[in-house]
Parts: sequence; C-alpha cells; structure tokens
Amino acid sequence: MSSPDANLEIASFTPYPITHHPVRLELNDESLTVIWDHQHTSEFHYLWLRDNCHCPKCISTATREQTFEICDVPFTIKASNAYITDDHRIVIEWDHEGHVSKYHPGWLLSHCYSKEVQQSHQWKPTIWDEERITNELPRTHHDAIVESDAELLIWLRALRNYGIALVTDVDTTLGSLTKVTDRISFMRESNYGTLFDVKTTAKANTSANTNLRLPLHTDLSARELQPGLQFLHCLVNDASGGESIFVDGFKIAEYMREHHPEEFRDLSTIPMSFYNKDPYCDYRYRGTVIATDSNDEVIEVRHANFIRGPIDVPPHQTMALYKAYQLFILLTREPKFQLFFRLTAGEMVVFDNRRVLHARNAFDLKSGMRQLQGCYIDRDELLSRIRILERNTELN
Repeated sequence: MSSPDANLEIASFTPYPITHHPVRLELNDESLTVIWDHQHTSEFHYLWLRDNCHCPKCISTATREQTFEICDVPFTIKASNAYITDDHRIVIEWDHEGHVSKYHPGWLLSHCYSKEVQQSHQWKPTIWDEERITNELPRTHHDAIVESDAELLIWLRALRNYGIALVTDVDTTLGSLTKVTDRISFMRESNYGTLFDVKTTAKANTSANTNLRLPLHTDLSARELQPGLQFLHCLVNDASGGESIFVDGFKIAEYMREHHPEEFRDLSTIPMSFYNKDPYCDYRYRGTVIATDSNDEVIEVRHANFIRGPIDVPPHQTMALYKAYQLFILLTREPKFQLFFRLTAGEMVVFDNRRVLHARNAFDLKSGMRQLQGCYIDRDELLSRIRILERNTELN
C-alpha cells in the first residue's frame, strides 16, 4: 500500500505499488534499457524519460499537471549518467542544463511501453450473446450500491465489462434513480431534459413516448457524442406487452468481422447521416455505424434507423453500404443475440448506450399503465468513478 504523500514524487494522485525493482541499467545512443528483478526488460527513450520527469520544476505539486514543455530541450537530449538508488529509484543526470530526474519504479514499470506490458493493460469488454448474458447478467440490490463503496465498485466494474446491469428494489417514486446516479456523477442533459419520463403523451416528440414498438437503437445517435450510460427505472408496468430487448452491439460487430469481413469493413468506414428533428431542435451527425480505434478494436456502435437520413455516399459505395447495413439489422434481430425480459416496478436497467442496442415491444394502453424514468451519464464519468474507488481502496 502507498500513502498519499508517497505520490508526491509522481505526476498522479493514483498510487503505484512497487512490485518489482530495477536491477541493472544500460545507456544506449537514444534510450535507457532497464532490467527488472523479474527478468523483464524495458526500453525508455531519453526524450520520453525527460518528458516524464516528475520533479517540482517539471510538474506542479498542487495539480500534478505538467509545467515542462518538450520543445524546451534538444531533440537529441541524452543521459550523461544514470544509476539506481538504495530505495530502488532510477536517477538520470541529463546532458542539458544539468537537470536531474528521479523515477518511481512502480510508476515507471506500469508505463513501460513494451508490447507485452501494453497488452496486459488493455481492457477487454465481456462480449455476450443471449445464452451468456442470461446466465451472467449483473444484478445488484439498490441499497447495496447506495450504502457501500465496495459493492458500488463491484457493480460499476461489471457494468463497464458487460455494458449492462440490473438494479433491483429501487423505490418507485419519481426521482428515486438519482440515489444511484449520485453515487457515480452528474447527469447529462439533452433536449429531453435531465430526467426524462418514458410514457405515452398526447404530443410526443419521440416514438419512446408512444405505445408503439421501438426497434433496436442507440439513443441520440444524431449527436456528435452519444450518451454513455443510460438509466431506465421502471415505476409501473401493468400494460400487456412492452417487453425490453437488448443486444450487445460489440458482439454483432465482431460476428460481422469474423463471418462477413467486407460488410464489417464497409460499416466501419463508410459514414451515414442521422437526423433528430422536431419543431424546436435539429441535431445532425454523420458517422459510421461501427467505430474502431487505432488498434482496430470496436469502441462504439451508432444505430437508430428511425432517425437515419438518406444514404449520401459516392455511387460506388451506395449498394455496399446498404448491403452491410441490412445485414447488421438482420443480425440484431436474431434471438441468439438478444436479451429479452420484462421490466417490473422497482427494477432499473443501466447500459452503455454507445455499445448496447435497446428496443421495446408495443404495449396495450387499455390493459394498464407503463411508465419509466430515465437519464444519461457519460461513459467518462463511469470510468473516473471506478478509478477513484480503486484509488481509495488501495490507499485504505
């Protein structure tokens, strides 16, 4: 365990436990090689090491933000000397301006940019189909995550990994979901408000506020940044019908990558337009249904056919995009990919809106009332809260 004061030597508020020690250093032309006591070898370029000096001249001790700028040293900067101290720190004496840097071994090993270490740090989502999520859907009692940080951390990690989780025994009065959202962060406001009601209204500006079937979609796909987490708290559900359907968009994307690589390529590279318009708002965004990062990992799904604009790509791409998009929708309709259940009063489902598609069957207003209350929280807030809880757990 590390004390908060120990972190003053690194540019972070997060503790970095020392699990291994450097045992030998080798000075090269452009880099420093560090050999650790578990036989791992790290190569750190001199410019990278100088860029990450954590001394008070380079980092603000109050904010832990960098005050040093890399353009203020020569591109060819080198270590004139380097050694390991008795407390396992690495000290470098630079050939520019006599500057000296000291490196915390826990921080340095954690930031080793070897392929092996980078792969060990890479988070992988738990991708699911109907069979897996039916058996593994994370379920948590409302009071547990409201009253216990330990239980909250377990639940948030599960929500991050699966992209969906269920909370039971939530009070059915309006606004009760805020007891859970307040444990994470502030809510994100949209043109539907901060808290929004999902119920049939006379002058609905969204299909959600009718009793019609809602096809699988992500919310606010016409926004540059779709909301991250979506909360749907069931207050009453006495109407017949209205069952909820969820599909892991990452599963659909990876299935396409494996079995239909051309369609995956087209859906992840050819954009389409989404329009969300009413008498008072007009939101538009152009993007791909599947988004990938620099490692070609799927990081987002954007899909809402009912607010999709006309396909407007070059003629040679038009039919390819239609083919890929049609396949995507047909796959989401396959029962083997769908989680299907009926929300009951006091249950709240929370899901990653940039990953998990959701839908609702039509319901009969004559048979009873159906009302949900919902809100959004950005994915950044979920990840930040997990890190803070993990940090506090390590400190205690």
